Amino acid sequence: MFSLLSKPRPSGGIPRGIATTGPVLFSYGFRPFFLGASLWAIFAMVAWIAALITGVDIAGAYGSIHWHAHEMLFGFSSAVLAGFLLTAVPNWTGRLPVSGWPLAYLFGLWLVGRLALLATDVTGVIPAALIEALFMPALLAICAREIIVGRKWKDLKVVGGLVLLSAANLWFHMSVIRELDVDAAARLAIGAYVMLIMIVGGRILPSFTRNWLNKFGRTDFPVPYNRFDTASILVGVAALASWTYAPLHIVTAAVAAIASLMQAARLVRWRGWTTWPDKIVFVLHAAYAFVPLGFAAVAAGAIEILDPYSAMHVMTVGVMASMMLAVMTRASRGHTGRPLAASYLSCAAYVAIIGAALARPFAEMLPTHYHHLIALSGALWITAFALFCIEYGPMLVRDRRSPRGAA
Repeated sequence: MFSLLSKPRPSGGIPRGIATTGPVLFSYGFRPFFLGASLWAIFAMVAWIAALITGVDIAGAYGSIHWHAHEMLFGFSSAVLAGFLLTAVPNWTGRLPVSGWPLAYLFGLWLVGRLALLATDVTGVIPAALIEALFMPALLAICAREIIVGRKWKDLKVVGGLVLLSAANLWFHMSVIRELDVDAAARLAIGAYVMLIMIVGGRILPSFTRNWLNKFGRTDFPVPYNRFDTASILVGVAALASWTYAPLHIVTAAVAAIASLMQAARLVRWRGWTTWPDKIVFVLHAAYAFVPLGFAAVAAGAIEILDPYSAMHVMTVGVMASMMLAVMTRASRGHTGRPLAASYLSCAAYVAIIGAALARPFAEMLPTHYHHLIALSGALWITAFALFCIEYGPMLVRDRRSPRGAA
């Protein structure tokens, strides 16, 4: 049985507090979801490459192509997001985290969703989709309740992102069931993740950079959040909305180009180059650099200079996966009491995921080398998350330690 530091059942009926007995894995939200996400990232990519080579449908009636897109957006990525939010929201609100059995049930719901989509020939596509679609609203309900009860109204923006992701997931499933194009639903999901990265990135990158510079008595701090940041986020959201509904329109190209310039200026204002000696901070800036690059790719795709799928993969592998891996390593170290410093394995993982992000968009641009570039990008992806599992897996399942203060 799990026991909790807090009262066993506070108002609202959900037990909270960090579990002090039972499996360490379910003592804090980042532990099961970061480990599950990294293992699923490896399995899903291996399965996808195998499907490309053999031509075998790995998800039955759901279809390999649809399954691959879905599991990158709503399988792997949703787990990373859950691990981050279940750890960060208690820090933002000052409330106790969901832990123990409730956390285990939530993780189980995510895992059942993964298995359901692999078994559509047994369950049917509609029942599998309904089962899989339960996880995101459950995460949304937990985060919304904590933010509202904690009266952290500015953090409701995160809830908005979860609403969009829940809607995008349902839209994706409905498109598969009705044999319609899933690309618009995928773009909505990507847009929701990028929006969250713009919002949360603007919160943590300047803060971590300032803290690092302050340790050495330096005063060349990042520019504090101001109206320019708000404007750059709003323009970015407008570009993402236009991309979702009109990916090949001149308006999308114009707004995305402006968003790219504003996000690039925002990144420069954070002075990330000053953190080069501290790779665990610097990689956050390197990952965020894919945001302006991603908007530039969207703009180029909108006027058909760049293949639309290349633009999509700059956003997914570049913006999303590289930032997620960077956040996973920092949060895992910080919340298990380890020094906030990147090891050689972590640095190798960073190089691998950035390499995957740079290689993958060229697959559509160089069709004669499509399979070679897919294989290279996939191998680098697998390497990045395998290195994470090797280094961080033991941290996530073993000793409880006092956190040092991460995201």
